Amino acid sequence: MAEAPVRPTTFRPRLRYEGWVSIAGLAIAWQVASLFFPHFLFPSLVEIARHFVAIFGAWDSVADVVETSARILAGLVGAFVFGSVLAFLMGRSESFARYVYPLLNFNQGIPALSWVVISIIWFKGIEFRIFFIMVMTMLPAFSFQILDAYRSMSKDLLEMTLSFRPSRYDLIRMLIVPTVLPGILTAWKVNLGNAARVVVVAELVGATGGIGYALLQQQQIFDMAGAIAWTLILVVFVLAVQRTITVIENWTLRYRPAAERTV
Repeated sequence: MAEAPVRPTTFRPRLRYEGWVSIAGLAIAWQVASLFFPHFLFPSLVEIARHFVAIFGAWDSVADVVETSARILAGLVGAFVFGSVLAFLMGRSESFARYVYPLLNFNQGIPALSWVVISIIWFKGIEFRIFFIMVMTMLPAFSFQILDAYRSMSKDLLEMTLSFRPSRYDLIRMLIVPTVLPGILTAWKVNLGNAARVVVVAELVGATGGIGYALLQQQQIFDMAGAIAWTLILVVFVLAVQRTITVIENWTLRYRPAAERTV
């Protein structure tokens, strides 16, 4: 009698009850710490929640949230466009890749704070400064991830597809896009967190608005509750966008087996 096949287990990054238990445990530990440590180090959860709600009760605070969100998305789009162009050119030309690849590697070693200083010296406009910082810090990641996705295309499948003499549009639609799209979506999810960290650094040093600037104000008055509340807003935004990307991923890649899709 043949044994039943063993179904492979797949890690499913859904916030199940284990995740809620972990978050609840962290919240309880913080609340307990607030009973034994000074107020400016560990404020109570009630005070953090009060600050969190108050942020959405003032137009200036809401404008800061919208401003930072727009900067993150604009920087991601810019880095994605430039990174896609570089990845396509490197994938098509090995000689071009030999010149550009070392420059991207070199760029990866430059800290975001260095780009902040350079942008302040080079540019006058605050928004262009932040956009420049975002693009330069995320450009290598997008380029490398999209290039790897492009190079992962099966040569045998490509040759078989070309044997049917498809048009350029059909080749892109039927082979290149389905091959590269999973890597593109993964690159967006990975770089989203990096973008949130970079934009806060940029706003801390060279901006007069946004979540980073609000965090700087909280630091100047030693308001830990306000700092945690602003940080939580940024985390909620990142998680919401990540979830949106996951929904898009599941819809666009619905042709794949269910075990391979993100849940």
